[in-house]
Amino acid sequence: MNIPFRSIIKLVFVGLLLVPLFIQIALVQEAYASGWKKTFGGSAGYSVQQTSDGGYIVVGSSGSNVCLIKTDTGGNKLWQETFGGEDYDYGYSVQQTSDGGYIVAGECGGDVCLIKTDTGGSALWQKTFGRGSGHSVQQTSDGGYIIAGETDPFGDTSGDVYLNYDVYLIKTDASGNKLWQETFGGEDSDFGRSVQQTGDGGYIVAGYTYSYGAGSSDVYLIKTDAFGNAQWQETFGGEDSDVGYSVQQTSDGGYIIVGDTRSYGAGWADIYLIKTDAFGNLEWQKTFGVDDIDEGYEGDAGYSVQQTSDGGYIVTGEYSDDIYLLKTDAYGIREWQKIFSGYVGYSVQQTSDGGYIVAGDCSGGICLIKTDAYGNID
Repeated sequence: MNIPFRSIIKLVFVGLLLVPLFIQIALVQEAYASGWKKTFGGSAGYSVQQTSDGGYIVVGSSGSNVCLIKTDTGGNKLWQETFGGEDYDYGYSVQQTSDGGYIVAGECGGDVCLIKTDTGGSALWQKTFGRGSGHSVQQTSDGGYIIAGETDPFGDTSGDVYLNYDVYLIKTDASGNKLWQETFGGEDSDFGRSVQQTGDGGYIVAGYTYSYGAGSSDVYLIKTDAFGNAQWQETFGGEDSDVGYSVQQTSDGGYIIVGDTRSYGAGWADIYLIKTDAFGNLEWQKTFGVDDIDEGYEGDAGYSVQQTSDGGYIVTGEYSDDIYLLKTDAYGIREWQKIFSGYVGYSVQQTSDGGYIVAGDCSGGICLIKTDAYGNID
């Protein structure tokens, strides 16, 4: 059969017009492709971040040591390093630094510790700061670091909440040398769990307080200037126990906080999501949880929150003793939720393809879960 030359030209022209469409379809399929779940040796992954090469860095604990794992984009382990001594050491927070290496905050032998590594995970230096724990670290605009956690000025490391722990905020230079430190709290124990540098050069700290508020413990939000001086502090919660674990400044200058509440919600403990304005005034609060409480079940909690590119929020935590991933709109209304087998999700971040990466504890091991934009992995 002879095909007219003009028909061939038309077919070629139509094909060329369709190429961009095929490319667009392929890109959409890639963005919403099946995710994956990986488990590594160790106890739990407490913090994860996507790295500049598209892979991931996760920190946690393995045995009695800090464990730092680097993966490729598919979650395949590229290297693993451990840090620590004879005592128990924990890595709670990790961030890639401007030089391509990594900064880790945690607890080393009962002290707040800060570990700086090169791009391959080899330690460049390690610093300790008093008795306590460092739960959150961020590189600051001047190249130094800000750490939040708690300290016991009397040197006790039992973790007894009835002792006088204080929120502990430490600022260092780029080499980990302490520039200043501040403590916050009252007559009872107070704990810092998350810190971020704010747009004005100051810092926002979230945690929980037994010294102030309405109940047994309350969510504790502290705003400081660039030198750690408190500008204001707020508490959130009711007559029972309420805890804050993660905070982020939002695009409108306010703050989003996640934790758990025993004062509100449907169950014994529920995920507690709080939105404030730039001065810490409550705009709205939401709870998410399971109605029924089984014997031995300790409730639901949110451990990490991040504002997403659409203005909503992504939360991970535990939900009925499984890993929980929750997506809300900008007003805290649930859009979808996903539950994954395991114990708890400790850290979540939106990835460059619009999906999410979660680090947590999967049946006693460090695990990473990569999802698409709707929380699916298959």
